[in-house]
Amino acid sequence: MINREKLEQNQIWLYVVILVVAAGLGLLAPNLMTTLDNHILISVVIAVLMFGMFTQIPFTSIKESLGNRRFILAILTANYIAVPIVVWLLSQFLPQQTSVLLGVYLVLLTPCIDYVIVFTHLGRGNEKAMLLSTPILFVTQMILLPVYLWIFMGKKASEVVNPGPFIEAFLIIIVLPLLLAIGLQLFSNKTRRGGQIFLDTSAWIPVPLMALTLFIVVSSQISKLSAYWDLIIKVIPIYIAFMLVMPFITRYIVKWFGLDVRSGRAVIFSSGTRNSLVVLPLALALPENLSTLVAAIIVTQTIVELAGELIYVRFVPNVVLRDKANQASSK
Repeated sequence: MINREKLEQNQIWLYVVILVVAAGLGLLAPNLMTTLDNHILISVVIAVLMFGMFTQIPFTSIKESLGNRRFILAILTANYIAVPIVVWLLSQFLPQQTSVLLGVYLVLLTPCIDYVIVFTHLGRGNEKAMLLSTPILFVTQMILLPVYLWIFMGKKASEVVNPGPFIEAFLIIIVLPLLLAIGLQLFSNKTRRGGQIFLDTSAWIPVPLMALTLFIVVSSQISKLSAYWDLIIKVIPIYIAFMLVMPFITRYIVKWFGLDVRSGRAVIFSSGTRNSLVVLPLALALPENLSTLVAAIIVTQTIVELAGELIYVRFVPNVVLRDKANQASSK
């Protein structure tokens, strides 16, 4: 019988299978699959996914997470100083087309708050510290993302981002599930037994809903990408380069803050893993002539990242930041 822990540990293989099936159906039966290209359907599925993810983030433990100050400062430095610099430098190699830049900036400037915890665990990192940092990462990225878009794109961002649909998507797909999740956590803390049953049940939501979201988005959008294939091909090397350079840059940040090995690995995983499905609703809220390409650029990052994480879970603990005993024996 499959338990939740086993499902989470094997989620990457589930996503790979879903992506292959979705891409195959989208290419072989485009007329059928484009019926899933429904903004309301996608929004509802992502909203439920967000709720499931948010219930697992310990928002009521923010005070506890702030206790590990060096870790928090290191993870904020990596994600909001090192990452933006790297992203801006890499973006200079992209076509300077507003939709391409917006898609890349949306996905690469936002640190992951969900499956990064599982990958941190598989990569022998401090998954508890990673979990406790997620509410801080979520709040800070929502605040800083508009700031970085304005710094990097200036008037171009304001010209393509219509505040009305953007704010509506943010409120319905992010804020509402967030408030419901926090309410459930507070209810659980007060009622203990009854609330914990709800929390345990909601913990099953993220993996299957993420798989469903990937299936709907990929199967309904992939047949439309032929017109944009020349642009999508150009962002793939940027995503690969990002995943290659961030572990080594972050290693210096980890040493600078004097973190232990497991906490250091958690920071490395955080800096290299991005938040594609949280920003996907924002991409879908863009004008129709932009949303398809921007969403495709974001989903492309997810595909590249899932493949990269298979390498990360071995590469980070065995090459980038090894245990001290292993380091000593190799000298």
